[in-house]
Amino acid sequence: MARYTGPKTKIARKFGEAIFGDDKNFEKRNYPPGQHGAGKRRGKKSEYAIQLMEKQKAKYTYGILERQFRNLFKSAQAAGGITGEVLLQYCESRLDNVVYRLSIANSRSAARQLVSHRHITVNGEIVNIPSYRLKDGDVVAVREKSKSLEAIENALAANSNVYEWLTWNADQKSGTFVKAPERLQIPENIKEQLIVELYSK
Repeated sequence: MARYTGPKTKIARKFGEAIFGDDKNFEKRNYPPGQHGAGKRRGKKSEYAIQLMEKQKAKYTYGILERQFRNLFKSAQAAGGITGEVLLQYCESRLDNVVYRLSIANSRSAARQLVSHRHITVNGEIVNIPSYRLKDGDVVAVREKSKSLEAIENALAANSNVYEWLTWNADQKSGTFVKAPERLQIPENIKEQLIVELYSK
């Protein structure tokens, strides 16, 4: 399956929360999609269905395909520590996610595009791989020629999120990935233990 490019509001309604950020359409219709909408009676979900939904939510939130996500899980398992927490740390350490967290882009999909189109550097070198995993102390910056891009200027002006595990230099348009975030520092509403249980079956 290729990366999902359909309506994001439909996916947000499926999970019952705006996983792609602010969404006016979701606020208007925050019930599951489908012909009968809010009126449809839904039976109790099985344990497997709940675990699967949580995994799907994490995948859509970070824009990761199934094989990539499974490989991340295997790496998290092998790393030691709490597998679910390490998995989320790996997701947060992806270059496209950090570009989004630094407010260089308004969404993860926009961040992925900036990385793919060679607008972003890591430690002074252009990196065009969105899944590139950053290490402690890596410096992520907007390439010199791209600093005046309107999309980047607008994103930086619109967002003012501050994360303890990142630092930002507005003059240089560069940020430092200080270290992988602790679970409490990750704002995403994901029950990672359900994902661990699903993959451990």
